[in-house]
Amino acid sequence: MNWDFWLPLLVLLSSLATGLLIFTLQGRLRNLLNLTGAAVTLVLVAIGGVGALRGAEHETRLPLLPGHDLLLRIEPIGLMFVALAAVLWFLTTLYAIGYLEGSPNRSRFFGFFSICITATMGIALSGNLLTFVIFFELLTLATYPLVVHPGTREAMRAGAIYLTYTLIGGAALLLGVIWLYTLAGPVEFTRGGTLAPLADSHQGALIAIFFLLIGAPAVKAALVPLHGWLPLAMVAPVPVSALLHAVAVVKAGAFGIMRVVFDVYGVELSAAWGLSGVLLLWAAATILYGSLQALKQDDLKRRLAYSTVSQLSYIALGVALLGPLGIIGGLVHLVHHGITKITLFFAAGNLAETMGIYRVSKVDGVGRRLPWSMTAFTVAAMGMIGLPPTAGFISKWYLALGGLEQGLPWIVGLLVLSGLLNAAYFLPVVYRAWFMPPKPEFPAATGQDAPWRMLVPTLATGLLSLLLGLFAFSPYSPLVLAQEIAAGISP
Repeated sequence: MNWDFWLPLLVLLSSLATGLLIFTLQGRLRNLLNLTGAAVTLVLVAIGGVGALRGAEHETRLPLLPGHDLLLRIEPIGLMFVALAAVLWFLTTLYAIGYLEGSPNRSRFFGFFSICITATMGIALSGNLLTFVIFFELLTLATYPLVVHPGTREAMRAGAIYLTYTLIGGAALLLGVIWLYTLAGPVEFTRGGTLAPLADSHQGALIAIFFLLIGAPAVKAALVPLHGWLPLAMVAPVPVSALLHAVAVVKAGAFGIMRVVFDVYGVELSAAWGLSGVLLLWAAATILYGSLQALKQDDLKRRLAYSTVSQLSYIALGVALLGPLGIIGGLVHLVHHGITKITLFFAAGNLAETMGIYRVSKVDGVGRRLPWSMTAFTVAAMGMIGLPPTAGFISKWYLALGGLEQGLPWIVGLLVLSGLLNAAYFLPVVYRAWFMPPKPEFPAATGQDAPWRMLVPTLATGLLSLLLGLFAFSPYSPLVLAQEIAAGISP
């Protein structure tokens, strides 16, 4: 055993140990451990990422049962996800310390918060289906206490619905894995897929297994009609909403769809059997549905939740296009959406905690009272619409090129229509905040903003969403990494 063996395991243990210890701590010591654990994880991920990009093989293989291993790997496709989780965990932890100051049960909250990140990183580092299933289900269980954290009747109902959706999806995933094991044995994630030798003899079974395997990821990715849990989960505190939408649950779903299509079935098999075509239409329908629902929402967090339903399906769309350019768009949107959406939730939390604003109809003039928070919100909103030079423009540009590459010009029309719908539900918020007179009940503008622990993460992610667009082609950027990954996926 050497450093290459220990590094993936240390990435997991750094967040897991943080979570378990936090349950026993209070006050400043808890906050210090929170931030230290997140910083250590970030450093370990950075070390592993640099090594992986230079060709190092960081792999932890631990036997669970005869022939069945817990397998963790730091490889490019997982690196995008695990790096996103590490960066945003640190910033969300800082935000949550400020947001929850004075609230009860903070040790319980931060303990499950860290375990949730552990599960997310386990999903990102999974090297086979068995490991993926273990951490995928751990994520479901670790997230539930965060959804019900307020303890209200509404929160308990949202938690029950969340569990219902995700456990049914998890049962479908487990059934698919067991069925596939009877045909192919233990399945490791392999670039290009592993099932081609079984294609002729078990086509019908493998097609059925495909939809079982993407069932649970589709639930977490909130593809219609499996999205119902997500808007209800907005009763949770803002740091949980940010975690659900930008880092953990929905991204785990999108990443799971990537793994099934790219590394279990492979591009060629998915295209030959028409599986990608079904996923393409499913993603397109979800993109439009989520945007139309967002238009109807006055509650700001619910508007952002339906925006996630729509925006996250861009990732599935890129996967389903199967061509190099579309895959690049889907891969890079995994990162770009996370950075941009967490900015929106941070800013919404600042409005709620500082001004008591929860509804779009109440944001009039708030830009004069919280100028920095609303600046970050505005930049992120432009990214969601897909305007240059934001990161969101880069994602949508490559998705449009991917549609043309595959001879599907309607994809461009879909993206244009989606962008217009995005503008229709984001621009009114921006306009009201900056150009409408303040509500009479608002205190006079003082130049103050949210507390620094909440403002710094908001500004950091807002700035990052802009820099990732401006410097998209810089070395080691998410776009350049996505280009390298796509070159090895699509023939």
